[in-house]
Amino acid sequence: MASLVAILDVKGKSLIQRSYRDDVPSSCVEKFLPLTLDMEEEGLTVPPCFSHEGINYLHIRHGNLYLMALSKRNSNAVEIIVFLHRLCGILVEYFKELEEESIRDNFVIIYELLDEIMDYGLVQTTESKILQEYITQESHKLETQARPPMAVTNAVSWRSEGIRYRKNECFLDVVENVHMMVNAAGNVVSSEILGAVKIKCYLSGMPELRLGLNDKVMFEATGRAARGKSIEMEDVKFHQCVRLSRFENDRTISFIPPDGEFELMSYRISTPIKPLIWVEAAVENHRGSRVEYTVKVRAQFKRKSTANNVEIFVPVPADADSPKFRAGIGNVVYAPEKSAFVWKIKQLGGGKDFMMRAHFGLPSVLGEDIEIKKPIQVSAEIPYLTISGIQIRYLKISDKSGYTSLPWVRYVAVMNPETYNLRTINDAKSASTIAPL
Repeated sequence: MASLVAILDVKGKSLIQRSYRDDVPSSCVEKFLPLTLDMEEEGLTVPPCFSHEGINYLHIRHGNLYLMALSKRNSNAVEIIVFLHRLCGILVEYFKELEEESIRDNFVIIYELLDEIMDYGLVQTTESKILQEYITQESHKLETQARPPMAVTNAVSWRSEGIRYRKNECFLDVVENVHMMVNAAGNVVSSEILGAVKIKCYLSGMPELRLGLNDKVMFEATGRAARGKSIEMEDVKFHQCVRLSRFENDRTISFIPPDGEFELMSYRISTPIKPLIWVEAAVENHRGSRVEYTVKVRAQFKRKSTANNVEIFVPVPADADSPKFRAGIGNVVYAPEKSAFVWKIKQLGGGKDFMMRAHFGLPSVLGEDIEIKKPIQVSAEIPYLTISGIQIRYLKISDKSGYTSLPWVRYVAVMNPETYNLRTINDAKSASTIAPL
């Protein structure tokens, strides 16, 4: 429960604020920035939630703006923080760019939104698609008062009635991001899978959907020990459309979907996994005048799968120049702004391995090769593959009108350079290990 919501500029000045209860004076907003500055001067990290003189300050930052909520009661801090993020997302969808100028130019719209999404400090609706049906950019120009859609007062607040499509379709994407870190010895230090089931729904009426996963899936909430090769999900989060009571009873994911694109559920799996794409690099320094690399990539997934748009980032000294490359597949480009060269492979088949060689000149002699200590990073997508083994067994669609629709399911395994790091650069014993370019 929030008593006051405000948006501040980078200097802590209130641009707009809405008071929902009278237990927190508006003057408390001005104390926010001085309190955070005092914490920073004392060497403390400013937390997203803190209290001062009985007032709870909860805030997030977006660009040069602070979105803040004040409360005097023992409120649910996580709920309020999530609300502030949703408010930020709504304003971005309305104004494209959320900054000080867009706030000043749209006071009326923002006040209307604050009145609709929260009442007496309690969150009402945060579905931007529903809000946009009756709160528009030109709503102040309308001669007649726009009536809120039934979705606002209905139990299904995320979907409007009367939706019609000529062709009813539903697309499911199971996307799994691999987070992995490997040390220089080739040992996996940490690995986890962050997955999500995303849906694009173009269905008429008010359809009821039931989603079934394969029997190997086990949820952390069951409290049962995993047996065999079961997949145990952690940190499972569902969209508000999922009937949680039914899920808790029989593990059935039943829901009435929002219209368009949304994320049905997200999860985390901490089961140890081996690297899908393994990269090794040997480096040879020649008296500080030049440096040579031999890089080997190996696809450690099934032969029937193919990795698309593979990019391997290999770090080099910051002053390296005069690049020369020779690759068995793909092409190599030098990225001096990243102090690395990038080996780009359009398609990498499972079970295959390739090599490339690189040569750089070093115009200035450095005492230490600090840049070489950075990890090798990999970016790639592997379609038709789930690392965890999760599969969609069925998606049943039923509606009162009786139309039929077949779902389309796609699986994608993703590796991002920010989270897929391989520290596998080793010094070559002699220059003879690398053939001349």
